[in-house]
Amino acid sequence: MTWTRQLRYVFMAFLFMVAYHYLSSYHAPTGLPWDKISGKSSSSNPPLSSLQQCQSSDYSNTSYELANATFVMLIRNSDLDGTISSIRALEDRFNSKFGYPYVLLNNEPFTDEFKRRVSVLIRSEVQFGLIPKEHWSQPDWIDEENAAKARKQMVATNVKYGGSVSYRNMCRFNSGFFYRHELLQKYKWYWRVEPNVKFYCDINDDPFRYMEENQKVYGFTITVYEISATIRSLWSTVTDFIENHPEYIATDNAMGFISDNNGKTYNRCHFWSNFEIADMDFWRGEAYTAFFEHLDSKGGFYYERWGDAPVHSIAAALFLRRDQVHFFAEIGYQHDDWGHCPLPDDMWEKGRCSCSQKGSFDYDPSSCKPRWDKFMNSQ
Repeated sequence: MTWTRQLRYVFMAFLFMVAYHYLSSYHAPTGLPWDKISGKSSSSNPPLSSLQQCQSSDYSNTSYELANATFVMLIRNSDLDGTISSIRALEDRFNSKFGYPYVLLNNEPFTDEFKRRVSVLIRSEVQFGLIPKEHWSQPDWIDEENAAKARKQMVATNVKYGGSVSYRNMCRFNSGFFYRHELLQKYKWYWRVEPNVKFYCDINDDPFRYMEENQKVYGFTITVYEISATIRSLWSTVTDFIENHPEYIATDNAMGFISDNNGKTYNRCHFWSNFEIADMDFWRGEAYTAFFEHLDSKGGFYYERWGDAPVHSIAAALFLRRDQVHFFAEIGYQHDDWGHCPLPDDMWEKGRCSCSQKGSFDYDPSSCKPRWDKFMNSQ
């Protein structure tokens, strides 16, 4: 080989090495300097764990506009394991893609251990709030002798939570006070989450934005019958309110869902409020405020065991148009023994659902979903 050819060979090899180095550098992961990948330290760059944390929180810096919304959990310190389970499921199936904040409420101060173990699960904002005593106590004007007698009778007939004062406090709080809490004043929308619930499907679209963009006010996944013994005088109290305030009753309302005889009686159907996505401005509004105050003045939360589920449901059925109430068919959800699993195959597959469609509560004899379907399909 001549000297000229040797020089040409060396020059070509040099060009190849330069090109290879350039291309390798060009395809290096952005945002990760090479000395971090190799494990070398550098005072001018943050540690790898910090870079990973920034990257995992990129949803907060995207152009997607979140709704003015939050998750709300009413929990006790003893609910820690159930709270962790619910949050892990919700983050996995939905919120890791969006980053909505959480507000956790308790009638006692949260322990440091509770706050530490929950906070580490959530990359978005989480706030821990204490419920004011006046919002979580049996009012002084309740006749305790009569209330105690009612509790005793319910215990004797095996009514669920029939003897519990704290359960009644919770029902009254969820009916008329949670949306007044100081930590919730800056929010419009909420998604109620309970301990020990399951989310079976990927939630790829934003339910809050769906509600907002489609003029919805109240959303649910499960609807059931209430226990008769807990609401003996509720409907007569409701009809008194209707007679005195016909101006609050919406045109094209959902009375036909909760009553089979145009309001003479209540068929006990209600939206199961352990899951609800709704507009807090509705609860804060004139109609619902007057409605709750009327119910509360009768003492039925303590003399009987009125639940927030029938209270919310009756209000939504009467004060909203039927098209403002929405069934979230695509959200696979389980609470206690009852759950909803998306029934259309394409919806189930799109959500990568882990639930059995055969086990969905929708058309169980105890479900009011057939009544809802019939009502919504009627003219």
